[in-house]
Amino acid sequence: MPYFIDVILPLPLQKRFTYAITEAEANFLEEGMRVAVPFGKSKVYTAIMAAIHQNPPQVYEAKPINQILDKNPLVTKHQLKFWAWIASYYMCAEGDVLKAALPGAFLLESESIVELKKDANVEEAEVGDEEYLVIEALQRQSSVKIQEVMKILDKKTVLPIINALVQKELVVLNQEIYEQYKPKKIRFVRLNPDYDNEARMHQLLDDLEKAPKQKEALLSFFSIKAQHKKPLKVKDLSDKSGVSAAIIKSLIKKKILEEFYEKTDRVTFSGESSQTGIQLSEIQQKAFSEIEDGLQDQDVCLFHGITSSGKTEIYIKLIEKVIANGQQALYVLPEIALTTQLIERLRAYFGDKVLVYHSKYSINERVEVYRHILEDSEKARIVIGARSSIFLPFANLGLVVVDEEHETSFKQFDPAPRYHARDAAVVLANLFKAKTILGSATPSLESYFNAQHHKYAFVELNRRYGNVLEPEIEIVDIKTKYKKKEMKGHFSDRMLAEIKETLDVGEQVILFQNRRGFSPVLECNTCGHSPQCPNCDVSLTYHSHNNQLRCHYCGYHIAMQKKCMACDSPEITTKGFGTEQIETELKAIFPDYKTARMDQDTTRGKYAYEKLITAFEQQEIDILIGTQMLTKGLDFRKVNLVGIMNADNLLNFPDFRAHERSFQLMLQVAGRAGRTKKRGKVLIQSYNPHHQIIQQVSMGDYAGMYKDQLEERYNYKYPPFYRLIRITLKCRDYSKTNEGADWLAAGMKNVFKENVLGPEFPPVARIRNEYHKNILLKIPQQQSLGKTKKILQRIMESFKAIGAFRSIKVVINVDPI
Repeated sequence: MPYFIDVILPLPLQKRFTYAITEAEANFLEEGMRVAVPFGKSKVYTAIMAAIHQNPPQVYEAKPINQILDKNPLVTKHQLKFWAWIASYYMCAEGDVLKAALPGAFLLESESIVELKKDANVEEAEVGDEEYLVIEALQRQSSVKIQEVMKILDKKTVLPIINALVQKELVVLNQEIYEQYKPKKIRFVRLNPDYDNEARMHQLLDDLEKAPKQKEALLSFFSIKAQHKKPLKVKDLSDKSGVSAAIIKSLIKKKILEEFYEKTDRVTFSGESSQTGIQLSEIQQKAFSEIEDGLQDQDVCLFHGITSSGKTEIYIKLIEKVIANGQQALYVLPEIALTTQLIERLRAYFGDKVLVYHSKYSINERVEVYRHILEDSEKARIVIGARSSIFLPFANLGLVVVDEEHETSFKQFDPAPRYHARDAAVVLANLFKAKTILGSATPSLESYFNAQHHKYAFVELNRRYGNVLEPEIEIVDIKTKYKKKEMKGHFSDRMLAEIKETLDVGEQVILFQNRRGFSPVLECNTCGHSPQCPNCDVSLTYHSHNNQLRCHYCGYHIAMQKKCMACDSPEITTKGFGTEQIETELKAIFPDYKTARMDQDTTRGKYAYEKLITAFEQQEIDILIGTQMLTKGLDFRKVNLVGIMNADNLLNFPDFRAHERSFQLMLQVAGRAGRTKKRGKVLIQSYNPHHQIIQQVSMGDYAGMYKDQLEERYNYKYPPFYRLIRITLKCRDYSKTNEGADWLAAGMKNVFKENVLGPEFPPVARIRNEYHKNILLKIPQQQSLGKTKKILQRIMESFKAIGAFRSIKVVINVDPI
């Protein structure tokens, strides 16, 4: 009786493929093991075995597999179930999910490139003959393809040999290697408290008469200290006073100065950081008990805690309980750059039980983390990660925490699967009968709606930790300010006065402008022409630091033009403003203070983000200007003023979520102010100060915003009342895109009638020379989602069968953001 297996290939195929296996292989194979299989004429892929049976395929003859790559399953049964759900819900292929879920090193294919590890220590005794041949070839050339290894060894089944070399840590697969994050320490100096009184001080200066350089160093220490109220770094002292490090060292030796180190990780905790257990305040304790009660009846709890209310401590307490029961906890965050502060904090409590998983790790590091979790090792009790961490092979998940659940970065845009990590995390927890906590200071409307309709438990925490007051929010009407000539560049007199006042007392300022670059549009005063990108339908943005005009969609750039490209007139001006322009203006207004910018242009490198945050933390930077990167849950102790440069360009956006999103952004950015004893201040500049959303932000009125937005969503048939599926067609041929979109929309309108919107071009209709056209399908609550998707799938199949439309790419996005 022949045996067959169905496998998931790492390709966007709609169904699983069947291969033939022998009886011995059938007895050995388990679901979730990797097998190397031939596919097409000459390619070999690593596939995951998903089912074993005895029914031969009807349409084609099953090929035999090449070999089995694992002794034990690499993918758990829970994962296979979860993948199947993601593929069906988000309408993509299981192969797409497989590629997103497994670290690349597990998915060898004939195109993979093998390189010798830099510090590889090859012991001949430990390496088999064939493995040695591969290493020898790699010592002669820097890298080889797996197909070349087949030629070197003259055999087809080479994947097990390469796998063995990867496990012996002698070779690495195609990837860059990043170092792991290490917390940095910085040396500071202060005066020994013994010399605090005047008599001892005079005595000391007399004693130092014989060591003039040491005395000079001490005096310059005092003068620098008098000017700046900040802690003084050893480096700064030697730079500013011109004293060599050796002299500072001798002052430290004599115990006149004391040196102390501070870790630059971002986790500074204003309370006593007790490593053994957390003392929750009374209000936190109440919220903690409410969450526990809520999770008795419901599987999901929405935790609405205002900024700086101490949500993290409550999560840690909940995680503690889960681990005590021998289960695993997953902590999902929107931005990996912030996790450095959280990792340190969690490691302080849980030691080495914390693992981190994200895209900045090298493939080998990701493989290591994956294996720890698969083996359910002690190291893998808590996993912190970005959205991709939901795909890890949990054995015994007890709790999932999704922090900042309103964040749009939880949604994957490209490539497929276009999943939303928050929604998928709820399903993942369900598979394990685990509990989920969604935390946010500004919850998404959908989650809040679910909580209000008792689908989720709901807990509120509306006081800041340590009873610190929420920041005072003031709105500045810049329309009037421009009329009265009270503006300086893009700053109102009110904003400048507040910045000056904050800087004078040694505090820091954050300014928020959600546009990078110097100015978004360059325009000719004579003929009105502005330079456009040749590949996309957008104007080029001016970047002053490298004097270029750049396209933010495809990266096209040209040098800044001296005259108009259309009429040669030298009169060209810039319109609008980005973070770069604010930085330039600030440097002119406050030349004595250090300003820095945090946006995509300044945080390209792996550590750029951390360096900026560290410098700001240690008060090397006085004013930080940034885009929405700044809004994510960062915790700076010394920020007393937050300025929003222009609230209007957030609000005037062609998207039904624009108002909700601007409310969240503004409130989150405001939450960075005054997080310690002193009350912070937030200034919002706007041309339209009476706009409802701006008023609601100024009062922190989430409930008011929710009520208004919900009414609009109900009237215009948007989530949470209707589900959405967006279909985007992309093609280089303009008329073909139109024809294809019209055909598809007509097919959908036959079935779904008035619930189909479009086809229409998005605001940017051409990107990288491809035309985009969108069709939006709205699904009412009473309509079955499963059936709707089946019908849509059938329409898509008919569409793909038309020869003329072969060149059109179709992207299906379920629950678009």
